[in-house]
Amino acid sequence: MITKLYLGTRKGLIEAERSAAGWHVTRISFLGVQVPMLLPDARDGTLYAAVEHGHFGTKFHASRDAGASWEERACPTFPPKPDDAPEVIGMATQQPIPWDLKKVWALEAGAAAGELWCGTLPGGLFHSLDSGASWRLVESLWNDPGRAKWMGGGAEWPGIHTILVDPRNRHRLLIGVSCGGVWESTDNGASWRNIGEGIRAEFMPPEQAYDPGIQDPHRIAWSAADPDTIWMQHHNGIFHSTDGGQKWREITNANPSNFGFAVVMHPQDPQTAWFVPGIKDELRVACDGALCVMRTSNGGQTFEPLRQGLPQEHAYHLVYRHCLDVTGDGRTLAFGSTTGSVWISENGGDSWERLSADLPPVYCVRFG
Repeated sequence: MITKLYLGTRKGLIEAERSAAGWHVTRISFLGVQVPMLLPDARDGTLYAAVEHGHFGTKFHASRDAGASWEERACPTFPPKPDDAPEVIGMATQQPIPWDLKKVWALEAGAAAGELWCGTLPGGLFHSLDSGASWRLVESLWNDPGRAKWMGGGAEWPGIHTILVDPRNRHRLLIGVSCGGVWESTDNGASWRNIGEGIRAEFMPPEQAYDPGIQDPHRIAWSAADPDTIWMQHHNGIFHSTDGGQKWREITNANPSNFGFAVVMHPQDPQTAWFVPGIKDELRVACDGALCVMRTSNGGQTFEPLRQGLPQEHAYHLVYRHCLDVTGDGRTLAFGSTTGSVWISENGGDSWERLSADLPPVYCVRFG
């Protein structure tokens, strides 16, 4: 049974633990400092944390005792820009995209021992083969001409927020870029292809709406049992793929809304996925002031709003991309909101219990 939950928040890394009496907060690390990204590595038990130290920038830390003590590791760093490198102009800002780390926005374990993948703002993918002691920029993606289309979503610069490593094939990766669509590598990052036929960007002119290079996937998720089945929470909808992300169909029957940021899939049942819906881009709060988690158990034929234990009036919560997680058996879920509330379900989302309503805004939720 999973007994630990890690929360990256606006004011530190908060740990919760499951005991016979239920879930409770046990410890905080990096008090007062933003922790936007976490990775509890199931392979060797190492806990990684990206920590934003204000004027000192992002630092990267690792713990080999579940957060009791920490050691600093190398931070992903862009190489010096070559004199002959062309400028890539951000479509939204009309300014050159900087060769400078602004935020660690994704962190995932690779297939090999000590292998890590890291996605950043402004759209860099980094690779480590030594547990974060060193990093290299994946230049094949950074130098791809298709990157010229990327633009910032909610952030000033485009960023890589999702990294998926195929459990059947260690050389196959999918990444999600906001805004830049879905990219696939089948050779461990040596080359890339922008995929995503059928994804629609409502915010673009009609003649550009289906361009895969300007899409804004808020989050993508697949099931370890069937990585060809993928769910996407997009900026203006929900999309579903059953061929590994090559083609997608738009979901139009989501209840109560198709807007949101987070999505997770049942690790063993590719028909089941969970979302946390909001009203829309311009109104980022729970629908009708009533918080729910939305579940499909039949591949998107129907959606069920799960409300038991969640506030059903005057609820103004927003759940970010990385703030919904599920355990390997698909039974226990947790999510945290921008208003500092965290809820846990131990029955697949049928009912929820609030861990706390007094935490800082939550940026990342991970079971350990």
